[in-house]
Amino acid sequence: NSASSPAHEDNHASQNYFNDDRRARIRDYYASSRKSGDCPPGLAKKNNGCQPPGQIKRWRKGEPLPRDLTYYDLPGALIDALGPAPDGEKVVQVGTDLLLISIATGMVIDAFEVQE
Repeated sequence: NSASSPAHEDNHASQNYFNDDRRARIRDYYASSRKSGDCPPGLAKKNNGCQPPGQIKRWRKGEPLPRDLTYYDLPGALIDALGPAPDGEKVVQVGTDLLLISIATGMVIDAFEVQE
């Protein structure tokens, strides 16, 4: 049998969640948000034109998020554009980074830094 096991396929899919298509959808979402004046969560209250804070990256792929690190859920429109995260995982925003994390452990599975 040449088919991979479902567990292996799920793990591989999670580690490559931010594929080229999803990265393009993320860039499009934030480009249109900046043009319309809508800022990502956490940046709207800064009143600085959606410019991200100069935050030091405090997460690492393959490690759990620090307990004191603040993250935000994604806007519904962006979640709709990306499609659902794999079971037991969710996409969150930390500064300008989007992270796919395990809901149970907070482990960072995949990451994408949104470029201005």
